[in-house]
Formats: sequence, structure tokens, C-alpha cells
Amino acid sequence: MGKLKQLESFVSVVARGSLTAAAQAEGVAPAIMGRRLDALEERLGVKLLLRTTRRITLTHEGSAFLEDCQRILADVANAEASVSAGGVKASGHLRITAPAGFGRRHVAPLVPVFHSQHPEVTISLNLSDRVVDIAGEGFDCAVRVGDMPDSSLVSVRMADNRRLCVATPAYLARHGRPQTPADLARFDCLTLSSDASQTRGWAFLPSRQPGTQVQYLKPVGPLNCSDGQVLHDWCLAGYGIAWRSTWEVEAEIAAGLLVTVLDDYAAPPNGIYAVFPQRKHLPLRVRTWIDFLKAHYGNAAYWQSAGGVWPPA
Repeated sequence: MGKLKQLESFVSVVARGSLTAAAQAEGVAPAIMGRRLDALEERLGVKLLLRTTRRITLTHEGSAFLEDCQRILADVANAEASVSAGGVKASGHLRITAPAGFGRRHVAPLVPVFHSQHPEVTISLNLSDRVVDIAGEGFDCAVRVGDMPDSSLVSVRMADNRRLCVATPAYLARHGRPQTPADLARFDCLTLSSDASQTRGWAFLPSRQPGTQVQYLKPVGPLNCSDGQVLHDWCLAGYGIAWRSTWEVEAEIAAGLLVTVLDDYAAPPNGIYAVFPQRKHLPLRVRTWIDFLKAHYGNAAYWQSAGGVWPPA
């Protein structure tokens, strides 16, 4: 407790600009505040503050140490606030990031639901199609779709995600159905433009024999776009066949608005993951958020609901 009090005094003196102001805020004599700072500097073996009768200035070591102290004291405050007579509660600020398309459809609608269940947690949501440096940019958790590369990050698989070839019943009634991936050359394929991130093309499994390798095909068509949501809209409008993720089209498939083709050649699923930095003790707000996502994404009814939020509000 003595060490923690020293840290609190150090932060208070810096924030208030003087020993006297910090002492008055705590209701102790300035000499007591001074002794705490002396003891802290002696224990660390460095000078944290340059003190004169007129001003207090942080040393280089003190400036670096201040940031760590503020973080430690904030974590302690959050830990104390999380314990109440009713048990442990998630609290503090949660910073999360997700891909733009998936995030708009399947993360953003869940954020206010999570907050309503955990009102002491404030949330910042970042949507971006770039691969965010979670640890370097200070995020608590990322939602990512696809195969996870080896890294120092920890990932939790929350649901399977498969890519499917889909079209409207009306389009297939007019043009017929492809029987093999090679047949796609005769159909209107709605593809991502060359400047988009999907570089390898559409993935297919030529046969279901053990050891069969996934093969990639780059179909061509009269319409392409760099935005996957536009391809989804064009597909729903009956302009051709698109290769989309289950998270994007499962509700339309369940409603009969879209039909899958080439099911026998569908590649194995990848995953939808919660990713977070390696930590010995994961904050309760992060653990609670991950459990919340798993409860939704792990339920088939969620993906088949029209708005994506399950159960309906």
C-alpha cells in the first residue's frame, strides 16, 4: 500500500503542479507529500522531479515513469470499481477494431447491445480494411475474418466462415446453373476489381479426396468493383454470380433471395476470430466482450436473422 501511495502522490503533484496543492487535495501536510516523493526516488534510484520554490519540472525519467503510473492507477481504479455487492462487473474503456464491411454488418449493431448489458463499459469502434497494429495502436481486441497468420497475438475462433458462389433464383432461371468451376466462364461473374485486396481469386476444392489442394480461379465478367458490398447488392439485383462470405449472404439464402451453386466444390471454411495482444491477465471488459461475441456468432439463428442481431431487440 505504501508503494501505491507513493505513486498516487507522484501523479497528484505533477497534475496539480506543486506539493502544496497536492497536499491540500489529500488533506495532509506538504512535508508528508515531500517525504513520499523522496522515498519513491530513493527506492527507484532516479530523480523524477526537479523541485524549486517556484515550480516542479519532470526529469526525462520522470516523464516516462508518469505514463506508466497513470496506467497502473487507472487499472487499479477499474479493478476496484468492478467489484460491487452484486459481484464482479466489467468496467473501463474498450477499444475494438474490425474490417469495414464485416464491422458495419456484424460488429456495429452489437456494440450498443453490449453496452446496454454492461453500462459501465465505454466503447470505441474502429472500422478499417487495413490490418491494424492492435498492440501498437492501443486496441484491446480486433475481429478478423480469414486465416490467421502466425503472430504474437492471441486469437479465439468464434465461428466458421465459408465462401460461397451465389445468385438469385431469377438469374439462374434465365441462364442455367454452372456444374463445375470451369463453367463460370459462360456466366456473368461479379468480381472484385484488380486493386482490391482479394488477389488469389475464388477458391474451390476440385474433389473431396483426402489431400486435395484448394485451387484458385479468377473469373471475369462484365461488372467488377473494389467494394464487396456493391457486389453483394448487384448479386441481389440479379446481375450475376458472386463469391461471397456466409456472414454476408446467409440471411438472404435462408430467406430464398439467393441460391448457392457449385456447393460440391466449396473450399473448406476459414474462421471469424477475436484477436488480442498477449497478456497475462486479460481485462474483464475484454473477456466479457469476447464471450458476448461468441454467444452471438456461435448461434446459427444469429446469421440467419435479417438484421444480424440475435435475439432481436
